[in-house]
Order: sequence, then C-alpha cells, then structure tokens
Amino acid sequence: MSWGTELWDQFENLEKHTQWGIDVLEKYIKFVKERTEIELSYAKQLRNLSKKYQPKKNSKEEEEYRYTSTRAFLATLNEMNDYAGQHEVISENMTSLITGELTRYVQELKQERKSHFHDGRKAQQHIETCWKQLEASKRRFERDCKEADRAQQYFEKMDADINVTKADVEKARQQAQLRHQMAEDSKAEYSSTLQKFNSEQHDHYYTHIPNIFQKIQEMEERRIVRIGESMKTFAEVDRQVIPIIGKCLDEITKAAESIDHKNDSQLVIEAFKSGFEPPGDIDFEDFTQPMKRTVSESSLSNSRGDGKSEPKFGGKSKGKLWPFIKKNKSPKQQKEPLSHRFNEFMTSKPKIHCFRSLKRGGAGPEDFSNLPPEQRRKKLQQKVDELNRDIQKEMDQRDALTKMKDVYIKNPQMGDAASVDQRLAELGQNVEKLRLEVQKFEGWLAEVEGRLPTRTEQARRQSGLYEAQNTSAVNSCAQDRESPDGSYTEEQSQETEMKVPATDFDDEFDDEEPLPTIGTCKALYTFEGQNEGTISVAEGEMLYVIEEDKGDGWTRIRRNEDEEGYVPTSYVEVYLDKNAKGAMTYI
Repeated sequence: MSWGTELWDQFENLEKHTQWGIDVLEKYIKFVKERTEIELSYAKQLRNLSKKYQPKKNSKEEEEYRYTSTRAFLATLNEMNDYAGQHEVISENMTSLITGELTRYVQELKQERKSHFHDGRKAQQHIETCWKQLEASKRRFERDCKEADRAQQYFEKMDADINVTKADVEKARQQAQLRHQMAEDSKAEYSSTLQKFNSEQHDHYYTHIPNIFQKIQEMEERRIVRIGESMKTFAEVDRQVIPIIGKCLDEITKAAESIDHKNDSQLVIEAFKSGFEPPGDIDFEDFTQPMKRTVSESSLSNSRGDGKSEPKFGGKSKGKLWPFIKKNKSPKQQKEPLSHRFNEFMTSKPKIHCFRSLKRGGAGPEDFSNLPPEQRRKKLQQKVDELNRDIQKEMDQRDALTKMKDVYIKNPQMGDAASVDQRLAELGQNVEKLRLEVQKFEGWLAEVEGRLPTRTEQARRQSGLYEAQNTSAVNSCAQDRESPDGSYTEEQSQETEMKVPATDFDDEFDDEEPLPTIGTCKALYTFEGQNEGTISVAEGEMLYVIEEDKGDGWTRIRRNEDEEGYVPTSYVEVYLDKNAKGAMTYI
C-alpha cells in the first residue's frame, strides 16, 4: 500500500493533507505549552497559599503550633509546598521533552516537505514539457500530410488537363513529391517524439512520482509516530511524579493521624492553669445586726480571732462578688490628666517608682511575677532550661578552644596558643554570668514552688479576683500598673523606670505625722518585700490599711508605728472603715 501507486494522480490533495498534518502538530505543541503554563501557575498559587498560612516568626502563632492539630496543619503546608514543586517538575519536563523537541521537529518537517513537493512539481513540469513537444510534432505531421495530399491532387489535375503544358505538369509532380517527403519526415519525427514521450511518461508515473510520493508518505508517517510518542511522553511526565505526590499525600495523612486530642487538651491545661482553686461558698451575712466598727486594737484582735470580715458600707462585703466584677476608675480619675496623676503618685510615694505607658504588648517583669503561680513556675522553668542550654553551648565552645590550644602548644607552627586565651577568658566569664542567672531564676522557681497558695476559701475567692483584675487591666488602658518596687504588674506592657533621687523632700515626708488608719487587711499570701518602699507580710497576718489602692495595684499598710510599706493589692483582702475619711468599699 503505497501513495506512489495508489495516489499517483493526487498530488494537490497530498500537498493539502501534509500541510494539515503540520498544522495538527503545531496545535499539539500549543496545547502542551499552555498546559505547562497552567502547571507553573498552579504551582505558584500553591506555594503562595502555603506561604500565606505559614506561622510568622516571633509571633503568637508560633506558640499555637505546639498543639498536635496545628503541627499537622503545618506539616500539610510543607507537603503542599513539595506538591507544588512536583507540578513545576511537570512543567519543566514537558517544556524540554515535548515543546522544545517538537518545535525543532516541525521546522525540519517543513523543510523536508518543501523539498519533496519541489521535486514533484519539477517532475510534473518535465512531463508537461514532453507532452507539449509531442503535441507540436503531431500537429506538424498532420499539417505536412494535408499539404502532401493537396499537392498530389493538384498534380493529378494538371496531368489530366490536355491544355496544360508539359513543363507545368512536371512542376506539379515535383511539388507533390516534395510534400510527400516532408510528410514522411514529419511522420518520422512524430513517431520518435511519441516514443520518447511514452518513455518519459512511464518513468514519470511509475518511477519518479512513486518515489517522491513514497518519501512524502514516509515523512507523514514519521510525523504521526512522533506525535504519538509525544503523547506518551506527556503521560509519562505525569506518571513519574505520581509516586512523589503520593508520598506527599501519605505524609499529610500521617500528620492527620498523629493528631492527639488528649495531648492537645493537656497542653491547654498547661498553658492556662493558674494554680488557684475555684471560689468557695459565700458566707451568710446577717444584716439584722447593727454596723459597729472602730479602728482599735480590740477590733483588730477580734478580726484576727474570728477570721471573718464585718459588714461594710451599703450592706456589701468585700469578698462577696469581687472576683467577677471589674474595678473601674471614677469619672474624676478618668478625666484627670495623666501628668497630674503621675505627680500626685510621686508625691504620695517618694521612693522608687515606675511609670507604665499606655501602650500594650511590652515585656513583663523579669521574674514573671505578673503571672499566676502555675504559669509563673512554668515560665521560670523554661527560662532555667534555656539558660542551661546556653551554658552547655558556651562550655562546648570552651572545650573546643581548649583542645585547639593544646594542639597549638604541641605544634607551635600551626598557631599561637596565646591567641585563644582572650576568647577562653570571655567564655569563662559568659559561663559564670549564665550560672548566676540560673541561680537567680532557680531561686525564684524555688520560691514559687514552695509558696503556692494554700487551698483555703479565701484563696479560692482570690483566684477569681486575679482573673477579673487581669482582664480589667488588659481591656482598659486607663488602669495602668505602677509598681513601687519596679517588679510587680498585672498586665504586660512596656515600662520605663524613673528613679527619684533622695532629696530633702524625703526628710520632710518622714517627719510628717503618721497617716491615720482607714481599715484593716488580711494577707492572703506571703509577700517578700525585698525592694525599697515595700513591706513583707505573712499569709493570714492582719495589718492596718493607711492608704488604699489608687489604681496602681498597690496598697499601703502598717504593721506597727515603725513598720509600714506597700504590698500588692491582690495579695491582701481589705476591710475599709466606712467612718474613715475618704474610705470606700471594694466590691
């Protein structure tokens, strides 16, 4: 089955068909090119999607990824990034193995097709030229034959006429013979041209054209095979990445199966456990008894003996609802300028003060005293572990330098042993500093672990107070925390320490008459007043209140005539005297 024998007369149709085949190949190239662009776009979108949901460094999101569910989500994002990489591989392989190769092949195919059809047209032109020569010879032979017939008829007519001279007859006879000779010559030429044409025609239709059409057929079949191979490559490129994509999907499945709901629940407990117990039952308050309260030693002793608070102004007790109610500042305090409040605060506490800006998000105290006991213990333990790792790192560097120094001592040509002494001294100092830091944080950690609140009824109430005051501090910028010792606060924000130098004002302040007591208070927890301006109290101790909390988180108390200072308001339960000047009841 050959185009040369079956399609010997379909030159123009074959030319159209082969052009159509090239168009199909170029269309397939365009299809693959668009597929590669889609793969690249898809991979880019997947990468952007994965990057969009990646946790930002040094942000709160990083803390969220300690849960197994969020870690599984992070693993999914990473696998999606690898998944996108496989689509990029598909695009690259299709571009190099299909688009590039077929583009070069199309150019070669066009050149080959052009050459074959040029040869076909040349053969067609040759046979047409031979045909024209045959037609010309034939017409010339026909013309000479007709001329010879007319000359013969004229001779016969002249020969039969008795009136014609003998010379005229001879002339007509010679003319007839000449025409017959010309006809014979034309006949011979026509016969020769005809034989030549038949030979050329036979060669044209049985040799030249079949050979040319056979080459065109082979060219077309190669094109068909090539496009089929490209389609196989198209599928193979996808098939090659399927195992890797399958691994990505398997890793996503594995990450999903690693989610442990019990573990996540335990992490929530570790993250938010305060160490306090829920509030206990509220004592019944008998409003039928008259309100009698005087600030005296007998009332203080009674308070210590009973361990119960007396009714307050308006029939409300200090410990009834305060864990659930936020303490807001009065309208006067809200309208009062910040500078005036600061000056008033500096005048009332001329020791070491701290002014807290209204901006949130700053760092808390170094000992994490702003956190609940359990959370504080956890943070301190993390800090100790971190410092121990730093110490180990410094010691490893010191050991490495020591070995290097030994090598230098044994082989002086390799280096100067004295050149590492300075670095060794620096590492030793760093280790010593880090060990001091560890001792400091371990001291705080031991203090927290040995001073967790007792599980009393008042402690349970205080846990609710802590949450309420902490929430109030976070939600309201107006309730700034100013710490006399510079270490305690109930919200995290940026602090700027402002130390007031000792002046004559201190002496004047000390010479003033002692402030009158405005109530009493009971220490809920032990507080170690290590900084100037604070006072140490023991859990359960009863003391006098001489200055209430002005919104800074501290209450001024007195143990006796010589001992007074500030304690955190959240560490004591205050009972104010309604008859005292400026006294108010906390709820």
